[in-house]
Amino acid sequence: MALNNPAFNNPAFQDPRAVQTYPGGSQAAGIGGQTQFATTQSAATDAAAQAQLEGMYAAPAAGAIETDRMTVEDTVWKTVGLFAILLVTAVAGWIWTLAPVSVANPSPTMMPWIIGGIGGFVMAMVVIFGSRKKIRPALIFGYAAFEGLFVGGISAFFEFLYPGIVMQATLATLAVVGVTLALFASGKVRASKKATKIFMIAMIGYLVFSLLNLVLMWTNIIPADMAFGLHSYKLFGWLPLGVVIGVLVVIMAAYSLVLDFDQVQQGVRNGAPRQFAWLAAFGIMVTVIWLYVEILRILAIVRGSN
Repeated sequence: MALNNPAFNNPAFQDPRAVQTYPGGSQAAGIGGQTQFATTQSAATDAAAQAQLEGMYAAPAAGAIETDRMTVEDTVWKTVGLFAILLVTAVAGWIWTLAPVSVANPSPTMMPWIIGGIGGFVMAMVVIFGSRKKIRPALIFGYAAFEGLFVGGISAFFEFLYPGIVMQATLATLAVVGVTLALFASGKVRASKKATKIFMIAMIGYLVFSLLNLVLMWTNIIPADMAFGLHSYKLFGWLPLGVVIGVLVVIMAAYSLVLDFDQVQQGVRNGAPRQFAWLAAFGIMVTVIWLYVEILRILAIVRGSN
């Protein structure tokens, strides 16, 4: 299945046979095999075998540390850890952005936004292209730190322009992530090949639109008073085009989350090594940040058009 999130473009998340190349094979991964019972009727009555079975059932379930395999729980905790790093640097980015603001200089700085965005992009490329050889958690930590700087900077910038917008964007993001996770966990929403193809076509169209918007803004073809470029055009004289596109992008980001969750489950079923949980957490973070920025932009367009 073609995936939107390159973080999951790894055999460990896609090819069930990939587990055979891992130390311990499918038996260590806990897939494809069944509990081995006594092969004869007499062994069932053997006291030693009975005691061993009782001990096995009484023992707690093996986790990621004991099996050195990827689990959903371990992935969740790693994701939480990455977002903790992001929040710390986001605070730094927020303070840095608003530090120059004064009566003499009423404008916030964009440096945290720029540095965090560029640094996060570079780190993401290194993580994605380097993950096929070796997964380095330190690089993923660096990505989270840079993205925190970016998120904190862009959030402070928009909060300065539209007070209260960051809280609205944060609550909306949490709502979308929560609803998507709940629907996925209940089995009501699942990724499909047809939906993924449509998603990929929509993503390509959105990328083309975004590049065109940037080119028109850089060449000053779009009026300077249209801060969001083509997004600022209004349909029917009142509905900003950016809001319509933004809603569609939020839907795409939500479906991207479904794909991410599906790939996490696939990695667990394939018996992927525990280190792949870092890569899964990285992929989920990429999608959630994308979702937050898009919601923030939608709100800014709406607030700016009033």
